[in-house]
Amino acid sequence: MKHFFSWIAVFFLAGCATVPMTGRKQLSFIPQGQLLTLSDQSYQEILGSVTLSRDAAKTAELVEVGRRVSSAAEAFMRENGMERDIANYRWEFKLVQDDKTVNAFCMPGGKIVFYTGIFPVAQDANGLATVMGHEIAHAIANHGGERMSQQLMVQAGGLGLAQLTQSKPEMARQILMQVYGAGAQVGLLLPYSRAHEFEADRIGLMLMARAGYDPKTAVNFWERMRKLGGARPPEFLSTHPADSRRIADLQKAIPEAEKYYK
Repeated sequence: MKHFFSWIAVFFLAGCATVPMTGRKQLSFIPQGQLLTLSDQSYQEILGSVTLSRDAAKTAELVEVGRRVSSAAEAFMRENGMERDIANYRWEFKLVQDDKTVNAFCMPGGKIVFYTGIFPVAQDANGLATVMGHEIAHAIANHGGERMSQQLMVQAGGLGLAQLTQSKPEMARQILMQVYGAGAQVGLLLPYSRAHEFEADRIGLMLMARAGYDPKTAVNFWERMRKLGGARPPEFLSTHPADSRRIADLQKAIPEAEKYYK
């Protein structure tokens, strides 16, 4: 058992990294090569299950916004001694034909997918840049690798708890494991997911400003998203922060972002 916890400690210490722009320390011990391989496989599976938009104008607008924001991200990395990291990103921007889905996502390595349903909310290039900056921020902050690392740590902790409770009656062991699972979800994984969203908002704001898009318009976009909201779970049980907190944090970050806006 002693060796089990020593193994966890070694992974924890070896997996510490720093998020660009925010400086937050993160746990990330998934090798980039493995992460990118898994990401590419998932990306190809997703593309095989959807219909890409045939709207040439919308697709061209999306690609142009993606090109400008990803170039801003790479420029930031060059300026901050992260030039070697650029090789980990092969940017692609795809538009899926689905007017009912107001969503976008980014796979590790820079594979970004938008759904046509987000265009009416984005309204213009500034709105698209708000979303694009947020998604590219997830990529350069390695949030995907961090989430996988956290989940592995939770699984390792569950194995350790199972070993520690071997002498307990089976019913007691099951209860302890269920409590541990719920505690890990609410106490670790969900808060980190919300932290990632706040972090992507802030980094994305800087990236869109550096790419020449007005950072003040990000607040307008999230105000429109809030109107679409509907019923949501309490924030502490949600993977995403409450819209009111998200907007308030963006408003605080706008003065910093405007320094980069030309």
